[in-house]
Amino acid sequence: MRTKATLNNEVSTHASYTQINLFFLCLVCCIVLKGLTPYPQHPIYKRSPDMTKSLMTKSEQLLRIDDHDFTMRPAFGGPPIPVGVDVQVESLDTISEVDMDFTMTLYLRHYWKDERLSFQSTNNQSMTFDSRLVKKIWVPDMFFVHSKRSFIHDTTTDNVMLRVYPDGNVLYSLRVTVTAMCNMDLSRFPLDTQTCSLEIESYAYTDDDLMLYWKKGNESLNTDDRISLSQFLIQKFHTTTKLAFYSSTGWYNRLYIHFTLRRHIFFFLLQTYFPATLMVMLSWVSFWIDRRAVPARVPLGITTVLTMSTIITGVNASMPRVSYIKAVDIYLWVSFVFVFLSVIEYAAVNYLSTVQERKERKLRERLPCTCGIGNPDDMMIDPQITGYGSMDINTMGNYGMPENGGRQERMLAQVALNDPQMASQMKPSRGYVNIWIDTHAIDKYSRVVFPGAYILFNIIYWSIYL
Repeated sequence: MRTKATLNNEVSTHASYTQINLFFLCLVCCIVLKGLTPYPQHPIYKRSPDMTKSLMTKSEQLLRIDDHDFTMRPAFGGPPIPVGVDVQVESLDTISEVDMDFTMTLYLRHYWKDERLSFQSTNNQSMTFDSRLVKKIWVPDMFFVHSKRSFIHDTTTDNVMLRVYPDGNVLYSLRVTVTAMCNMDLSRFPLDTQTCSLEIESYAYTDDDLMLYWKKGNESLNTDDRISLSQFLIQKFHTTTKLAFYSSTGWYNRLYIHFTLRRHIFFFLLQTYFPATLMVMLSWVSFWIDRRAVPARVPLGITTVLTMSTIITGVNASMPRVSYIKAVDIYLWVSFVFVFLSVIEYAAVNYLSTVQERKERKLRERLPCTCGIGNPDDMMIDPQITGYGSMDINTMGNYGMPENGGRQERMLAQVALNDPQMASQMKPSRGYVNIWIDTHAIDKYSRVVFPGAYILFNIIYWSIYL
């Protein structure tokens, strides 16, 4: 049997375990309660609501896209819908004379009102969309008349913007690059001024359904002041509106963007006009070269002719094959004629000199022996035969006579002519003397006639085309 002391010890131990359990239970309860108690609402710890996670009405539901048939134009069956247009030209990229076209990058904006797109708004603010909504609503079907290529820019996304206002007004803007035809008149090239036009028109809707107009008149066309071209000076931009008629479909409103370009002449002066002028001047050098120097004069003439041919070929290679004469063609071909005539001039001089030498040889064969002549230079020339007054042969020098004894031979011919007996037999030799003077005079007169005629041509040419 357990004693009383043992029972007291067991009771004491049990009470200790109970106290310990109660302590741990209270500790756990405190921890739990501490975790459930919120932190103080200090401004630093307060989180703002995430507006992107809030429930919003879809744009299609707000604009009631599914409630209307957008394959039909606004106010179908009623008056034509007005569509205003304005354009901002970003750049003029290229002007091609060969292809007769130009390339332009522009912002094309359309303005119209579609009450089907009106929506409720407390602050009267518009909504802006990208190209995804454009495919679900009605937009004007504009196209560029006489365009060869065109595309809407799509980097980094389609460059299309749609802005809808609460009252149903719509702004539709897109960035386009278009290559269109430009009928150029090159009759004054390169001193010409060209006017090109970009034409905008609705493809399907006639003027009974769609009224196309410039939204602000001439102010509807804006250009970047930094636009420049290497060969042209942009003089002005302006707009017009006309009606275009198609026999099968009817009348259409057409908008025109006209721009006038004046070509820079300096490039063509350096590349075409100056080289051609220098070649003509170079051909005149042969007039100062002795006519017996065939290896010097012939290559000079041929070289200038070939160079002019190369210049003409190079210019025409970069031009369209038009059936009329251009201003540059007139200048180059006249220059070519001057160079060619300088070669013909030497051919004439050389031919006359050859004829003269033949007569010289015949005259020398018919002359009597002149062994008794002391100094032929002291002889006087008969003025009745030569046309000159009494003068010493030294005064004439080598004028019109060949070198290597030419003066001696001519003096011998003159001595024979002074003989009465020989003069009667050799009377035709008077023409021989005149031939020498004429062949020399051709070069002499060419030195004045060729430059004078070319200067006169330049005065007339530049006064007409400038």
